[in-house]
Amino acid sequence: MATRVRKTNTEQKILDTAAALFHRHGLRGVGVDQIIAESGVAKSTLYAHFRTKDDLIAAYLHRTDESWMERLRAAAEAAGPDPVEQMAGLFDALLSSFDRHGFFGCPFVSAAVEAEPDSKAHAATTAHTRRRQEWLRSLAAAAGADDPAALAAHLGLLIDGALASGRLLQDRAVVDAAKAAGRAAALSRTSGKAA
Repeated sequence: MATRVRKTNTEQKILDTAAALFHRHGLRGVGVDQIIAESGVAKSTLYAHFRTKDDLIAAYLHRTDESWMERLRAAAEAAGPDPVEQMAGLFDALLSSFDRHGFFGCPFVSAAVEAEPDSKAHAATTAHTRRRQEWLRSLAAAAGADDPAALAAHLGLLIDGALASGRLLQDRAVVDAAKAAGRAAALSRTSGKAA
């Protein structure tokens, strides 16, 4: 039991270090030696937990997916029970992220750009996007959208665009604009067409 706890703590330490570095410098901008040095673990320890850098990146993205989806859902739920308001409220997760540390962009878009198409990292980005879009589609369906998949695609583009523009401009007004556009799209494509 103590070995599992130690393994989990060490794995968590490696992932925390890698996440902070990837967040600041991108996937390609961070080497395994830098992660080893900053985490304080031995090279053999890192490779005991993550066979390759691709495995480490995939684990980081999986953890980020869980965390990000939780934040999106929490922001949506905080907007109240109305699915239309939840579709607008989910953008508050982006505002909260910006208020914490500024925009560093979307880790999944960054990973998709940096990772090889046949890598575990690229697969993790695709899985995240599909998972997010399915959740958005379910919100759109609950709101009575005439085409839930189209509304979900629209919202997904607004999220990705806000994260990309936010990264470039470092201006939270980008997210405010995306939130307003998301609310307008949700109202125009659902049974709640009157504002």
